[in-house]
Amino acid sequence: MEYLPIVSVFGFAAVVAGALLYIPSLLGPRRVTPIKLEPFECGKDPISLPEGRFAIKFSTTAIFFIVVDIELIFLWPWAVLYRELGWFGFVEMLVFLGILMLGFLYVWQKGGLEWE
Repeated sequence: MEYLPIVSVFGFAAVVAGALLYIPSLLGPRRVTPIKLEPFECGKDPISLPEGRFAIKFSTTAIFFIVVDIELIFLWPWAVLYRELGWFGFVEMLVFLGILMLGFLYVWQKGGLEWE
């Protein structure tokens, strides 16, 4: 199996990133009206406008769940090849999970997992 040169890989990534930034302008609404600019949530009218600042705890928890999803993406190939990787793979996965656990403990310490 031949590997692509690093320049072509980054070039492809740049093309994909550019396309992802350009496509919404092609498909998005052209005539902006006040109704289109009005914020909504789940298709329901908001009960009242928020007073004060938005609590950041929700964002921290959402990012934590995204990190857990990414962790599972990395755990799947390891689970498939764990016998071939041996002790080296086991120790590397423990280090990986330890780093993620530090992030989890940080979120827990900051109160991001408490729903009041």
